[in-house]
Amino acid sequence: MFVQVTTDLLTRGGKDIAFSDFSPLWKSHRRLVHSSFTLFGEGTHKLQDIVDSLCEELQGSGGAAVDPGPAVSRAVTNVVCTLVFSSTYGRHDPELAQVMDYNNGIVETIAGGGLLDIYPWLKVFPSEVLRKLRECISVRDRLLTRKLEEHKASMMEGAPRDLLDALIQAQRPQGQRSAQQEGEGLTDDHVLMIAAETFGAGVETTSTTLLWILAYLVHHPQERVQKELDEVVGRGRGVCVSDRPHLPYLDSVTNEGLRIRPVSPVLIPHTALRDSSIGGHFIKCGTRVLVNMWAIHHDPKHWEQPDLFKPERFLDDKGCRVTPPSFLPFGAGPRVCVGESLARMELFLFLSSLLQRMSFRLPGGAPPPDLQGRVGVVLQPLPFKVLVIPREKGQT
Repeated sequence: MFVQVTTDLLTRGGKDIAFSDFSPLWKSHRRLVHSSFTLFGEGTHKLQDIVDSLCEELQGSGGAAVDPGPAVSRAVTNVVCTLVFSSTYGRHDPELAQVMDYNNGIVETIAGGGLLDIYPWLKVFPSEVLRKLRECISVRDRLLTRKLEEHKASMMEGAPRDLLDALIQAQRPQGQRSAQQEGEGLTDDHVLMIAAETFGAGVETTSTTLLWILAYLVHHPQERVQKELDEVVGRGRGVCVSDRPHLPYLDSVTNEGLRIRPVSPVLIPHTALRDSSIGGHFIKCGTRVLVNMWAIHHDPKHWEQPDLFKPERFLDDKGCRVTPPSFLPFGAGPRVCVGESLARMELFLFLSSLLQRMSFRLPGGAPPPDLQGRVGVVLQPLPFKVLVIPREKGQT
């Protein structure tokens, strides 16, 4: 059996969705999480309030150069907190800072734990990486356990308020029946690890993608996407989800950001369930398989000038959307990202609202954002600063 020391600690032995092996229990839990995300998508007013707060914070920079990273991370973290346990925090709230600190700490230490996963026997020796990882996990688990107990005490019959409510309801006899038939129920460990994974998967990926897109837009003209927003939405109201079908160029900008800088250049490893083959290469049952998303998204056989930022590659000659078969930012098949629809909705509302209300320019004399990035658990852009120029009516 293949053992990953860091992810075993992170998920209590695979009681999550992303790292757990395919099984009837996994399918049951994945369906439950997917339906919970769909419920959240129907309450987009909650998300819109967070989007508005982000826009106000960036517009309040007073003409000074600002690093958008911290504000974007806070906003996306607030989205996930709302989804998981119905809490939305102010900018300086200590609990929000705690959530961001432990999440950042886990991302940093997982990135440094590669040798431990290759040579698991190293865990018997003192390790600063393991010490910090255990510390961050302990903080995370205390917070989420408290939220879980509060939800159990306050939950009432009816529609779930959030992901924790949906998972608690599924633990009860009427919600548990299908899981019991499959051999094992939804334990508190499963609930906590699914909630924890929503932070790990939902915060870093969405905020990083949004920052990559902003970095590329500072290098490229923003006028075309803003012109589309002005023509379709105008500036007299906010952008809403129903506008998305009418904003194909904005969608193509998002897709090109997802393509050119995939958040996970190499996807999470999964286990082959049977003997198989890929491209003529034999894959033995039980083999851990990793997908090189960077290679797929930068293959010159499928992408013309793959290292250039060209949103037009996602539009046909008539300006309509096209989706090339080699575009797989959320994976594919049964293991496709369970939060894809939520992530796309977040990216759409954040990016459209930002570009409708403001432009981003380089501060005088400052170098443009570095586009190489920093490789870790995710491929992150290096911090950069921009001038935020509010777009008043009649201005671009």
